[in-house]
Amino acid sequence: MPLLQVRGALTQLVTKQSPLFTAHRWYARATAMGDLTPIESSMRDKLVQEFTPSVLNIRNDSSKHAHHAAMVAQGGGNGETHFFVEIVSQAFEGKTQIWRHRAVNNLMKDEFAKGLHALSLRTKTPAEAEKEAAFDKASSKS
Repeated sequence: MPLLQVRGALTQLVTKQSPLFTAHRWYARATAMGDLTPIESSMRDKLVQEFTPSVLNIRNDSSKHAHHAAMVAQGGGNGETHFFVEIVSQAFEGKTQIWRHRAVNNLMKDEFAKGLHALSLRTKTPAEAEKEAAFDKASSKS
């Protein structure tokens, strides 16, 4: 049974049976969809390899933080300093949010060394994503 997720302007259809994951990119700044930046590309590859996600959304929020003192000191940063990551994976089953976040952050240690400054994470199991979608659907009807 398909799971319909609606997040702001992003709508995606995810099927649990699909061997492929649905991956979308959306930005706080305009970027061509084909332009994967080095850190984002590395993040995506590592997350897919480690967690085999059914949903993986990565948003580059760096432009929202370019004026921060630390980013200005780096010459405005490299454009890849702040990311939002939403990942749904069966690998998170039975794991706490703290464990999930630590696992993702540990996986990104090389990216942090290359200038990544902050990750905002939403880590869920498929069951948690389904429950959230059902709640959102019920809430929108009332």
